Amino acid sequence: MINKQELSELSELSESFGIPIPSIQAIIEVESAGQGFDKATGKIKIQFEPSWFKKLSKLVTGLWSVNKVDVQSKEWLAFNDAFTKNPEKAMESTSWGSMQVMGFHWKRLGFNSVGEMVDFAKKSERNQVWLGLKFLQTDKFIYHAILVKDWKSVAFRYNGANYRVNSYDKKLERAEIKYSNIK
Repeated sequence: MINKQELSELSELSESFGIPIPSIQAIIEVESAGQGFDKATGKIKIQFEPSWFKKLSKLVTGLWSVNKVDVQSKEWLAFNDAFTKNPEKAMESTSWGSMQVMGFHWKRLGFNSVGEMVDFAKKSERNQVWLGLKFLQTDKFIYHAILVKDWKSVAFRYNGANYRVNSYDKKLERAEIKYSNIK
């Protein structure tokens, strides 16, 4: 359950970016199970993407290369291994926080470096939501799709063509309906 301060911050961000609260809550729920920080470790939630690291760093193998969508401890092992090889590309190849924004979007989102973006996201869940909403706002296609509740288009733009594998669009739709019904 969301507390009054969190609701106030979410309301402020919703108004500022023009994205309805239930839509924001749906994305947060589906992307990070509703939490930007891992309860066990207190670290920001991440999803390290080996395919992106390989593409961006031109490296072929390492502990980082066997990472699968898994528990946070394994995500951090893979990320830390990649970070020792190329810190900037490791951060760019990782999605960060409650709305899981990829690091390679740092420039588009107005940051001077990927490290600056990551540090911003590590400070608070509010910052993570701001980051996610800025990502959505700067992509006219996904922004429009959210406003008209075209969850297939949102899913495609957010997670790529394989969104159907885990019914990402249906999860977003169900979560948005759930949050719309909460008064």
